[in-house]
Amino acid sequence: MVNWKNNIAKITIPTPFPVGDVHAYIVRGDALTLIDAGPKTNECREAIEHAFKELHLTWNDFEQVIITHHHPDHCGGIDFAPNDIPFMGHKNNQRWLALTEEFLEEHDAFYYSLADEIGLPNEWKPFIGKVKKTLKYSCDRTLTDFIKDGDSLPGLPGWIAVETLGHAQSHLSFFRESDGALIGGDMLLEKISPNPLLEPPFSKGGKRPKPQLQLNESLKRLAELPISQVYPGHGENIIDILPLIQHRLEAQHSRAMKVRGMIAETPSTTFQLCQRLFPKVYLKEIGLTLSETIAQLDYLLDLGEIKGVYTEEGLIYSVR
Repeated sequence: MVNWKNNIAKITIPTPFPVGDVHAYIVRGDALTLIDAGPKTNECREAIEHAFKELHLTWNDFEQVIITHHHPDHCGGIDFAPNDIPFMGHKNNQRWLALTEEFLEEHDAFYYSLADEIGLPNEWKPFIGKVKKTLKYSCDRTLTDFIKDGDSLPGLPGWIAVETLGHAQSHLSFFRESDGALIGGDMLLEKISPNPLLEPPFSKGGKRPKPQLQLNESLKRLAELPISQVYPGHGENIIDILPLIQHRLEAQHSRAMKVRGMIAETPSTTFQLCQRLFPKVYLKEIGLTLSETIAQLDYLLDLGEIKGVYTEEGLIYSVR
């Protein structure tokens, strides 16, 4: 049963992804707003429209849609909205929504170059072409307006945007100052830590983002806000925010130290470490497991715990 609480209504939407259900949120204010919209599937459409019916709403009642980030399980369902509805989010969503030939070429070139650096064997390189396979669940439209860090949300007095990069380079969370509510997308989840997903740099040949370092900074930033409750993209609402943030930071540091121990034992490439960290899972989820491995290496490099040397096998890491 979908209902209002504090002018927020949660919609739970099935997805075709291992993460399971995703949540979208309807927020009442001066403008009736949908935040996130699930993937572009028939099941998503049915879930959204059933929720609208329970609230005596239709798509025509909505005055805008805002997304937390560009991942298909959060934005694909926007294609079910009227074509002329304002569609807003971080500017970094746009390259993933427009999907120009230029971006797609840069996308593949980045991952092929990265494959050599991380020591990915040739037989694994075809996976690069499959990285984009989930984009079929994304939307076929681009943002009409951008929202940046610190902006007040249009039509929602008292709500501000908080840039929370790390899981995605387009990630925003939305904070209501009056009561401390936070619509957090995938930034803070009760049961799982969000993947620090690797993305191409913003300029051709530029430096790639380091999502684990960004994610940690975003968590620390949320810890400074008087958040009373997190309305997440997946799982149950979160009330004990500070202990969970501390747990996430400590657990990530512990994982990194485990990786350091592996490197101290045997200097290794990223791919070799990925195999040791995820001996079964990497066979099914090579992209996610490599992102996680690279994330821990970025963290250790930032701490000065390890160093990398280029070889014919790729970059070999050893402890300092």
